[in-house]
Amino acid sequence: MSAVTTPDGVNVYYKDWGPRDAQPVVFHHGWPLSADDWDAQMLYFRVRGYRVVAHDRRGHGRSSQVSDGHDMDHYAADAAAVMAHLELRDAIHVGHSTGGGEAARYVARHGRGRVAKLVLIGAVPPIMVKTPANPGGLPLEVFDGFRAQLAANRAQFYRDVASGPFYGFTRPGAQASEGVIANWWRQGMMGGANAHYDGIKAFSETDFTEDLKIIDVPTLVLHGDDDQIVPIEASAKRSVELLKKGTLKVFHGYPHGMCTTHADAINAEILAFIQG
Repeated sequence: MSAVTTPDGVNVYYKDWGPRDAQPVVFHHGWPLSADDWDAQMLYFRVRGYRVVAHDRRGHGRSSQVSDGHDMDHYAADAAAVMAHLELRDAIHVGHSTGGGEAARYVARHGRGRVAKLVLIGAVPPIMVKTPANPGGLPLEVFDGFRAQLAANRAQFYRDVASGPFYGFTRPGAQASEGVIANWWRQGMMGGANAHYDGIKAFSETDFTEDLKIIDVPTLVLHGDDDQIVPIEASAKRSVELLKKGTLKVFHGYPHGMCTTHADAINAEILAFIQG
């Protein structure tokens, strides 16, 4: 199994496909998933000649189920360990949801000289939770509810998220895919409950404002205006105002999980950005 060991002893699993001398496209997955959530993107870019890389966040997928370090600083440092191990440079980093936060922090704090461009998709920055400085955020009680449901019956909670708001399958006219729901559930249950529980605080309460201000590479922000997980007004629309070189593209009616439900459109948008 391909893995790198971080300075604090965590084995981080990664996939690395395609020509070693090709430009790398690096994918950062959402909560509580794994690198597998990027299959549609990794295959798309590999067959177009790119080197594609994705890792399982600590406590997720096939990486170590450690007891601590489930915060954005460690997530970004773990990503940096993978990038250094593979000696990746001139990379395009693509982050979805929680992975958007991880990618932003990585690029801001570890990516100088290694990153060409950044793509944030349905991403959590600048901050999800409601605070005096972020009055449009979601109340803390929402995330407390996530923690309570995870602790009470994680398997059912993950089934409910995947079959409900994540992919917008409860919207009128939506056609739910049992395979997509099962794959989300499978990925979630591979990871550790401890990591996922702590990860809720990481994705909801971390403030990425300063990270976004630091990032100086071209950044594409993609978001669906029917995202029921990360509402667009307090995330993408605020993020693009903080980025030095940010461009916002809004997809009408697209859900949070649009990399899966609308993979063709999202893949084409990323490719155009990379080649532009």
